[in-house]
Amino acid sequence: MEKSNRLQVLITEALLCAIGIVIPMFCPKIVIGPASFTLASHVPVFLAMFISPGAAVTVSLGTTLGFFLAGFQPVIVLRALSHLIFSVLGAFWLRRAPGILTSAKGASLFGFAVSVVHAACEVVVVTFFFFGDQLSKATYQSGYFTGVLLLVGLGGVVHSMIDYAISLAVWKPVVRTVRFPVSVRRVLLRAEEA
Repeated sequence: MEKSNRLQVLITEALLCAIGIVIPMFCPKIVIGPASFTLASHVPVFLAMFISPGAAVTVSLGTTLGFFLAGFQPVIVLRALSHLIFSVLGAFWLRRAPGILTSAKGASLFGFAVSVVHAACEVVVVTFFFFGDQLSKATYQSGYFTGVLLLVGLGGVVHSMIDYAISLAVWKPVVRTVRFPVSVRRVLLRAEEA
């Protein structure tokens, strides 16, 4: 990769990290038991996933820092840290099958699969806290099925799909103006044509 392209990607990663740190502090959020839904909180991670696995790692760590600095409970901060898994898997998937974003069906399938992995990772994190008696009484009163599987699992899939759709909408104008490395740009321009 050329030096100017590496600098472009580095600056983009830094901007996405900054956005990922600010979003949990200022965007509207709903907290129900162990579940928290912050509008657009996954958008920087998805955008980084479109760039590269390295960008996905960097931005996932940056957004985790944002949730930590915003003063969220440890369970929510660790849920943010679990974004490393879905973002890196998604970035590698895009590298191996760049054409998946070229059709609406492929993009939808990709978004749903990544969202399921995302929610499953968060359910695992919350499960450890649930059975370790580290959550609120309200969570235990609602039970594992409702409090963890429905709110964190199903709610996480829905929240992730919404943020994924926002990410795709944001990405189309960005790919036209930013000079990414040729391999990244080729994938993104194909996705734009779909």
